[in-house]
Amino acid sequence: MTSRRVFVSYSQSDRQAAFGIVESLESHGIDCWIAPRDVRPASDWAEEIIGAIAGARVMVLVFSASANNSPQVRREVERAVHRQVAVLPFRVEDVEPARSLEYFLSSQHWLDAFPPPLEPHYRRLYEHLSSMLAEPRDAGEEPPTATAQPHPAPREPVRAALDATQVRSIEAKLADFMGPVAKLLVKRAEASAASLEALIAKLGAEIESETDRRKFLSACRKQAPSADA
Repeated sequence: MTSRRVFVSYSQSDRQAAFGIVESLESHGIDCWIAPRDVRPASDWAEEIIGAIAGARVMVLVFSASANNSPQVRREVERAVHRQVAVLPFRVEDVEPARSLEYFLSSQHWLDAFPPPLEPHYRRLYEHLSSMLAEPRDAGEEPPTATAQPHPAPREPVRAALDATQVRSIEAKLADFMGPVAKLLVKRAEASAASLEALIAKLGAEIESETDRRKFLSACRKQAPSADA
């Protein structure tokens, strides 16, 4: 998947505004990723979304009352924050974030895009993004020297195959909190988890809300009391 610098998150009712943003930014040379345009044919939708967010520098959130109530938008914002991708809310309506989004957006800089028309606000968005994208991704990180030799990777512990039925049950529980991305998260974690307990712990770490994380861990461990600690 080709990485794009800006991921545009929106609810369906704001589709016109979202694609207007993309058209404006790309006309000024800022590459964007937006669904469904950039989802590859026959690909896994959740995997495409996660990959695009991970590869982005900034998420532009088209924020409205509809976005406020969208579970998909909330999951995308959670993923961006988890991946340390900057979130820039672009408010097309004068509404405040619901509690499910307030935690992730309260410290963010907002751009208000009202009253209409939107076109003058697109210009301000471009100018703000240009400044954000000009900053180095990791200002304090020193590049490796040419002579540096990587440390050998530790060997993965030998593990028995995890019980498929239990893994699918854990996936279903994770989906209650994460939605369709649960399938991909389980697939990735399962490849390196040395035990069922390790798998549960890895997946629990993907849930941002501490309350939800505890509920998930408790539900999984009640069903699998014999999991290795």
